[in-house]
Amino acid sequence: MGRRVNVIGVGMVKFAKPGASEEYDVMASKAAQAAIKDAGISYGDIQQAYTGYVFGDSTCGQRAVYSVGLTGIPVINVNNNCSTGSTALYLARQAVEGGMAECVLALGFEKMEKGALASKFDDRANPLERHVDTMNRAQGMNQSPFAAQMFGGAGREYRWKYGTKRETFAKISEKARKHASKNPFALFTQTLSVEEILASDEVFDPLTRYQCCPPTCGAAAAIVCSDEFARKLGHANPVYIAAQSMTTDLPSSFGDSMIKMVGFDMAALAAKQVYEKSGLGPEDVDVVELHDCFTANELLTYEALALCKEGEAEKFIWDGDNTYGGKFVTNPSGGLLSKGHPLGATGLAQCTELVWQLRGQAEQRQVEGARVALQHNLGLGGACVVTMYRRD
Repeated sequence: MGRRVNVIGVGMVKFAKPGASEEYDVMASKAAQAAIKDAGISYGDIQQAYTGYVFGDSTCGQRAVYSVGLTGIPVINVNNNCSTGSTALYLARQAVEGGMAECVLALGFEKMEKGALASKFDDRANPLERHVDTMNRAQGMNQSPFAAQMFGGAGREYRWKYGTKRETFAKISEKARKHASKNPFALFTQTLSVEEILASDEVFDPLTRYQCCPPTCGAAAAIVCSDEFARKLGHANPVYIAAQSMTTDLPSSFGDSMIKMVGFDMAALAAKQVYEKSGLGPEDVDVVELHDCFTANELLTYEALALCKEGEAEKFIWDGDNTYGGKFVTNPSGGLLSKGHPLGATGLAQCTELVWQLRGQAEQRQVEGARVALQHNLGLGGACVVTMYRRD
């Protein structure tokens, strides 16, 4: 690894339902301005910007940052499906770590449409064709939304393998709502019981409506910098990136397992690399923000990140080891399930929450004594980014 990379500024806007948000450039500029203020810098101090979004025309990133300042810096647009925000952070971190810049902005935003995700282009090869082919072989297809079939199918495979109860998946969503009820930036803040979650419309067994993340609009941002730049500003003990890894699909992604197709092995490999690079293990982690696009994926990710052993996620959940008072507080923000999932912004919203946690600024959501945080952001197609944050 090269130079240490610090996160000295973070910011986000309150997430909103499609049709109820501001324009993407307005949301993005507000998130960027919040991060700039938090860092105690001016836009003129930023040397590069990596801007992430999935749905939008080319150079939306420029439109977003031009509302903040016109300084002629490089603006690089990033699209990596649901891991777009953390991919922008990954690139910003590389620029600072490699000595190419002292201060860099990572910005993610999304203005989404109502309804399930769908392809925007029908006149060319779909990037998820191999994933769809794998699903066809493993379980077939029906009229349910594709993402729900994929992650629901992975949850079903897990159920068949370990005899997991349907209530266990709903228990994850119950936790997400409870956590989100204390987050002023979350989309859904009304708590729900396991019974209410199970009673909602079935989307794809074992998933019901309240176990699927909603289409969401929003923006989030982070300012990363070198040690020297942080010292000049008087940041004596900033949160820093202890390790970060990005992985993409492996041969196992396209075998006969839905669990592996939706990214289990990508996540496990990225986590292993992060643990090795940081010199920390899962036992050192205090708080986690992970990619709970569906309850099934949160359950699988506990095991992929080695928060519990394979086959033990159900016990982990019912023992309360995924929430306050347990081993790891997972998704204190409410996660994608309840905070919302504006694709390009999600990874940076996770970063924002974890930086607040390590600074002790998470208010009612604060994990007492948090010093080490782990982030997991997944995009089918595919890419997985795992990041370890520390504050000494």
